[in-house]
Amino acid sequence: MTEDFQDRNVELGKADASGPRPTEQFPAAGAAEHAAWAAPGAAHQTPHYQSQQHPGEHHRTQPFPGPESGHGFGAPGGPPPPPHAVPGAAFGAQPPQPPRRPFRTGLVAGAVALALVSGGVGGAVGALVTRSDDGRASVTNALDAPKPNVSNASNAPAGSTQAVAQKVLPSVVMIKVASNRAQGEGSGVVLSSDGLILTNNHVASGGGAGAKMEVMFSDGSSAPATLVGADPVSDLAVIKVQGKNDLTPIELGTSSNLQVGQPVVAIGSPLGLAGTVTTGIVSALNRPVSTSGEGGQNPNAPQPVIDAIQTDAAINPGNSGGALVDGSGKLIGINTAIASLGVGEMGGQQSGSIGLGFAIPVDQARRVADQLIKSGHATYAQIGIKLRPQDSAALVLEATPDGPAAKAGIPAGVVITKLDDRSIDSGEALIAAVRSHQPGDKVKVTYTDEQGNNPKTVEVTLTGVPADGGR
Repeated sequence: MTEDFQDRNVELGKADASGPRPTEQFPAAGAAEHAAWAAPGAAHQTPHYQSQQHPGEHHRTQPFPGPESGHGFGAPGGPPPPPHAVPGAAFGAQPPQPPRRPFRTGLVAGAVALALVSGGVGGAVGALVTRSDDGRASVTNALDAPKPNVSNASNAPAGSTQAVAQKVLPSVVMIKVASNRAQGEGSGVVLSSDGLILTNNHVASGGGAGAKMEVMFSDGSSAPATLVGADPVSDLAVIKVQGKNDLTPIELGTSSNLQVGQPVVAIGSPLGLAGTVTTGIVSALNRPVSTSGEGGQNPNAPQPVIDAIQTDAAINPGNSGGALVDGSGKLIGINTAIASLGVGEMGGQQSGSIGLGFAIPVDQARRVADQLIKSGHATYAQIGIKLRPQDSAALVLEATPDGPAAKAGIPAGVVITKLDDRSIDSGEALIAAVRSHQPGDKVKVTYTDEQGNNPKTVEVTLTGVPADGGR
């Protein structure tokens, strides 16, 4: 069981061609086989919530050079194969193993099957043999050495993953949601000492109406929580725990000056394993990631299109709502989604991390969280045009009458190619770029004709639209 309560997919730049829709309110992108939310399915299958399980893994090894190179076992003059070697198998390959049964990612049984890793090194490891002056062998044993007086905590170098983890772990929580329809787990970050927690909307609302939430803290304690406000468009929510006044708020950074290649640390509760720390880099910025399943009951409601930070830090089902921090432990994003290779070989189940994770930038999360705390609702920016998100170009089908684009003189039939200094190469890229701004922001929009000629740049003042969410 995890924080996701249905089989939800992210789609990078693809969606079903469903024709024009109202301004920035598009039908959910079709579930793509190559991408999936950072949230496993619920443990109990219902008509609306599909159970997902963690499939068994297939071990693969990298073969050493074969006998023709003169270095493989069985080669002329080479060493004989070890007793446990499998005929015909490469060195290092494991003997054939029976397929493992899938197990629920929520770890209901309370145990994880872990394979012990060992090598055929032999018994000569661990003893250092020397000679004394009289020629007799002198043996030393590492077990006889005194235990060193070392404090790993105090020796953590500034900026190291260890130091970042020590700083951030008290500010990251695991969230359990349960109702008579579904149950699951996700992650969250502490915003205030009195119990405000920021997480994903699909975590907080995944159990449906009447669901109960419980928050587990790094010290092992727990407390019930209630919803403060939710925004399905940005996929963010704020909850409040009861009876806590001494929590450690996370330190907020900024996502405006992130650089591709800078190191990051992801912290959350993948597969229900609270307090898990993984590392990586920012592998891309301004990645438009469309998702399905968060538009609510209204099919014309705007779907989340995240202007995401892409990272190769391992993010797995259960990391949703957790922290993505920089090298100083400051929050730069809320982990939200992962891409996967598809579900065909997984028996219909979601796979884990393949090094493509996505996080909501903290600058957007800060603005939405502040609105949710103050009013229970959030707004998002819009430019006032109709387009097809799945198109490989941001073709304007219609400028909404009296909308921002129409007032700026943007006609139908043109292709928007830039928003400020950011290149726009698809409908989803334009939506993500617009929603990364605040209502009232002035942006420069460059457009051409359909053949890419006659470029023109105009200034557009974005307007605000309330999200269909709230308390």
